[in-house]
Amino acid sequence: MTGGSPSALAGLTVTGRAYPGRRPRPPRPDRDGDRDRDRDWPLAAMRATLDCVLLAATLLGTTGCALLAVPPQTAALRAQAPPGLAPAFEKRSVPFFPQTPYHCGPAALATVLADAGLPADPERLAQAVFLPAREGSLALEMLAGARRQGAVAMRLPGELTALLTEVAAGHPVVVLQNLGLAMAPRWHYAVVVGYDLAAGELLLRSGTTERERLALFTFEHTWARGGHWAMVALPPGRLAATVTERDAIAAAIGFERAAPPAQAAMAYRAVLQRWPGQLLAGFGLANSLHAAGESAQAVQVLQPLATQHDSAAAWNNLARMQQALGELAAARASAARAVARAEAAEPGWLAAARRTQEELAPPVPEAARR
Repeated sequence: MTGGSPSALAGLTVTGRAYPGRRPRPPRPDRDGDRDRDRDWPLAAMRATLDCVLLAATLLGTTGCALLAVPPQTAALRAQAPPGLAPAFEKRSVPFFPQTPYHCGPAALATVLADAGLPADPERLAQAVFLPAREGSLALEMLAGARRQGAVAMRLPGELTALLTEVAAGHPVVVLQNLGLAMAPRWHYAVVVGYDLAAGELLLRSGTTERERLALFTFEHTWARGGHWAMVALPPGRLAATVTERDAIAAAIGFERAAPPAQAAMAYRAVLQRWPGQLLAGFGLANSLHAAGESAQAVQVLQPLATQHDSAAAWNNLARMQQALGELAAARASAARAVARAEAAEPGWLAAARRTQEELAPPVPEAARR
């Protein structure tokens, strides 16, 4: 992990080591050694520079001209900005935590957590997300670390337009860059806090630089080599502007594992507000409410979902919650619906539905046992 800005060649780093397979030229006996070396060094320097450029082109799998080609998302953005996107935006209030060596992950995470009003201590975060053996932080640990601090951490689509839309919505975005090469990566987390379309620049909290200006051209190269990975961390009850339904559900489920039930319920409600009737979010909300001691509210959530989706799982869960409330007649009716649906289309739920139905069966009268 490193701070600082990549070069115009997208962070290209070439060392001065000899290239494998090249045989060293034996020393040339000469009478005027110093004078000949002084005469030859400009040519040697030109050759070394050309060797570096050619090696870089080979490592990147492209030609020297292609190194300067505008990457596709930047080109599309230059051609036409998304409708309604402000031409420039910067959230100056985003805090800044200068990174210590290899701790760009904890510093970036602390930045977005503090902006969300959540606990943000880079040293404590480093204990949670930093892996000494890797000298860095894995993307999964970044997501999990944010959730343990009370944030709903969401992956974003790997698109520049999504990134800019989030920033314009006031959500600083953690991005993963590779400031080196595919075969010699230099991973780095930074936080995008602003942009200027006319200047073609992003504004970042990066490394030890509080307000780094980075060309979109350069950023896209480094971001692409980082897999276009980006995330936001927001308080429960809020969703990223561009998060997909799938990633929103994954974020809420991940948050539920680390959060108290009442906060998990807030995360699921936010998903349902954006995607009404979403079955997995409904399950999550009902389970969270039930765990928080709000079984009556859980039933109110599950009843319409079970009817809408005719889901064996929903009917079975509804029966269990109605049983917990002492509504045995309603619970038996829901269990019967669960069994019928499982027999018709969801055999994976048949055993569980029958077990629920058996537990809810009314006791057999004594006379009938004789």
